[in-house]
Amino acid sequence: MKLATLRDGSRDGQLLVVSRDLRHACHAGDIAPTMQAAIENWEQAAPQLRRVYDRLNEGQISSVIVFDPHAVAAPFPRAYQFIDASAFLNHGNIMERAYNLTVKKDKNIPILIQRQGDDFYGPHDDYPFPSEADNADFEGEIAVVLDDVPQGTQAADALGHVKLLMLFNDMSMRTHLFRELGMGFGFILAKPATVFGPVAVTADELGDAWADGRIHLDLQVHRNGEWFGNPNGREMDFSFADIIAHISYNRKLGAGTVIGTGTFSNKNYQEVGSACLAERRAIETIANGEAKTPFLRYGETLRFEMLDASGQSVFGAIDHRMVQA
Repeated sequence: MKLATLRDGSRDGQLLVVSRDLRHACHAGDIAPTMQAAIENWEQAAPQLRRVYDRLNEGQISSVIVFDPHAVAAPFPRAYQFIDASAFLNHGNIMERAYNLTVKKDKNIPILIQRQGDDFYGPHDDYPFPSEADNADFEGEIAVVLDDVPQGTQAADALGHVKLLMLFNDMSMRTHLFRELGMGFGFILAKPATVFGPVAVTADELGDAWADGRIHLDLQVHRNGEWFGNPNGREMDFSFADIIAHISYNRKLGAGTVIGTGTFSNKNYQEVGSACLAERRAIETIANGEAKTPFLRYGETLRFEMLDASGQSVFGAIDHRMVQA
């Protein structure tokens, strides 16, 4: 099923059930007022939401509204915990090669960073940042949303806690990135607010494309209306099962925890392109000794979308514009 959050002036908005074709929606406040309330009571809420979803798709609900992706916030406008991975090691390998970086990695340990979860942007929100000198970049990713995960959950059981998936653009300010990494802790100025697609979906919406804790679909990325890349999620070196098991080794994870893949990156990048500017610039540096692709400027637009095998948009599209803060 597909769920969204309608803006209503409150911090968490109102829960909507959205039709599979993303054309119609209906309010679900009588089941759960918000997305967070639904995920916290998933065993009770999910079957009821599923019945509404089925009836909506069958045209059996009279009180439907036209689904407007401009009227929705991020599916979770805020989250108690947001952890991002760098699960496509190909991306890091390209960066290390281009800039002669020495990174201590363990092939058995996922690369993770805790991120801010208090301010997520909606799919069509203008994206403000203070200065073009920040070297604004984008990263196309997929996230999972978990129910309550006990401490010590093993990889074999981890995927049972994945209840929803979301599309997102993990914005980066590259001017600050290496400085903050070199200080020994994590990102702050290098990683401002994150932008999410219109709907969160259950894994069954992906069919066979959800396999081995990975999403086996292309992530279509466009900059200013021009193709930028369509890397596939199948090349994740660490699956979501691996990542969840690693994080929960010595802690429990609360319902609504969001975990991201890191920027999509494929080994055949010459054919499929990239999902972020930094990777394309690194590829240019390797090939030509310098990067030519510019970072984002005010007024530029970005679009991210993922289509299923039938050509149906899975999450709807992120389509937003860069503006001065």
